[in-house]
Amino acid sequence: MTDECGDGLKLVRLPEAGFPDEHVLNHLRKNFYADEPLNRAVGLCNRGEAHAELDRHCASTLAHNCSCIIVDQKQSKIAGAALNGIVRKGDREECERRLAELKDSKFRSIFGLLYSIDEKVDLFERYNVDELFECRILSVQETYRGRGLANVLVENSIRIAQQAGFKVMKADATGIFSQKVFRKYGFDVVTEIPYSEVDENLRPGPPHEALKLMVKVLDQDASRTE
Repeated sequence: MTDECGDGLKLVRLPEAGFPDEHVLNHLRKNFYADEPLNRAVGLCNRGEAHAELDRHCASTLAHNCSCIIVDQKQSKIAGAALNGIVRKGDREECERRLAELKDSKFRSIFGLLYSIDEKVDLFERYNVDELFECRILSVQETYRGRGLANVLVENSIRIAQQAGFKVMKADATGIFSQKVFRKYGFDVVTEIPYSEVDENLRPGPPHEALKLMVKVLDQDASRTE
């Protein structure tokens, strides 16, 4: 699936020939890895660097085949990406077990916080579902920011979730900018952890105020009108 976004930009549903995982990872290493508020707070890695555990997390998410990117066709580069995955009952427990075995303390601290907010509310029970659609990573290259690309990525991710028949979509939104985008598209804050309450070594600076678990109940009828 592709959609023209104007100005030579094209929305592409992954997987797509010509855009292997490594190209997407390279975009994330140059942007999301360094810019995401929690990554930046702990100094997880330098811009452009690979990070073994984060690479593995992104690759496993891409394997769910429900992510999308925006490509600048004039420059043959990725301008933005939304990595989406599927969460099933019992997944978190297994992920927590694996996380405890990792030696990277910075990565453990970030994902420990993310898992802790998911433990505050049982979304499977609340919405009576066995699986959730999750927007895990929302990334726009700095030179393309301010042009609404995050909106396009989130809107299309919602469409992907609806077409796949999901009833609930979630995001662990770590920064104020992604939180504004999710709110625009009807996500509600189910619970949050103020950054003032977390370890100071894991605390992003202003304007980021809290980690928010945000949820949207999907309208299945909308997917049939696309």
